[in-house]
Formats: sequence, structure tokens, C-alpha cells
Amino acid sequence: MAYWLMKSEPDAYSLEDLAREGTTLWDGIRNYQARNFMRAMQAGDRAFFYHSNAKPPGIVGLMEVIETGLTDPSQFDQTSKYFDPASKADAPRWDCARLRYLGRFAALLSLDQLREQFNGDELAVVRRGNRLSIVPVPEATAERLLSSLGPLS
Repeated sequence: MAYWLMKSEPDAYSLEDLAREGTTLWDGIRNYQARNFMRAMQAGDRAFFYHSNAKPPGIVGLMEVIETGLTDPSQFDQTSKYFDPASKADAPRWDCARLRYLGRFAALLSLDQLREQFNGDELAVVRRGNRLSIVPVPEATAERLLSSLGPLS
């Protein structure tokens, strides 16, 4: 099992939205490196849900990857802000994954707290200039995060 950190702005899609829906299609990724990380995901992997562009930003919950290798339908939807006119049905550029809600942590682990506990090699989200919405989390870092965050509710 691998671990990931996946960012979403709570105004666009929050942990509460995922809790209500149970599962979601994680679509709209339009960065090649983030897309490639998503392509490396496997069913059963875990992902930390990170609220970005929030006050404060930080890790709020945990998800499970339940399906990978899916074609992102938003790339073909002309009404979507994620529409990609260069992407073709027979050669799609963008993938997505389906994730399942596992729970909310008792308290948010803020970006400032993450910076105090981890360096950029341990957790890419604390690296200056990192704006990727999906990053891998090394297993040792994930274990430290899970012990810091405590049980899920």
C-alpha cells in the first residue's frame, strides 16, 4: 500500500462533500506530474485529504483509492472548466481515480505544523514552491502523520 496527499480547495470540494457522497471521482487534474502520480496509484492505497486555500490549510481526513486508470470525463465536457480541446476520445490525456471516504481526523494538521515536523524530502507539500495537487507520501512519513493525527472519526 502506498500513501498520497491530495489537495482540494474546500470551496470546490471538501472532506464534508466526500463524507456525504461516500465516494468521488477525483477529476480535473491538469498538471502532467500530478496526473502521472495518479497513474501510479493502486486500489487500496491511502490518501491524506488536504484542504488547500483554506484558513488554515492542512490535512483533515483520509481516503482510500478504490479504482484507478479511469478516463477523466471532464476533459471532453465543453461546459467544464477542465475541458481540454486537444484531448480526444481515442487518445485521452487526462486520467482520474475513484476514492472512498475513510474518516475525518479529530483535529486539522495545519501547514505550519507540517513544516515544523517534516522537511521537503519527507513531505512535498512543505517544500517551497510546491503547488502539485497530488504528491506521494513516503511510508515512514505516512506512519508519523497517522500517529500525529490520531484516530479517524
